[in-house]
Amino acid sequence: MPHPDALVVLTTVSSDEDAVTLIRALLDRRLVACGTMLPGARSLYRWEGKVADEHEVVVILKTRADRLAALEQAFVDLHPYKLPELLALPVTTGLDRYLAWIGQETAPA
Repeated sequence: MPHPDALVVLTTVSSDEDAVTLIRALLDRRLVACGTMLPGARSLYRWEGKVADEHEVVVILKTRADRLAALEQAFVDLHPYKLPELLALPVTTGLDRYLAWIGQETAPA
């Protein structure tokens, strides 16, 4: 059964410390239920006319669609990058209990 309200959001930061700081702030604001860090990523991209080659930490965030606007604003306030990656992917299926947990943890206090 589709769950149009659940989202997986991807971003990257330059260090484990930046990832922990960002995830904790988003958890405190109840904008995400969970943040998973995947260190050891390498990103190659074009930036300001040059090709950059950087080591990064991929951060996978679990949230709901109705929290996305607030999450976008939090990225403006909290994300260490000048132009942060924020890609929101819809969840089409998942364990009902887990998806319910996402809903509970991202409900405004």
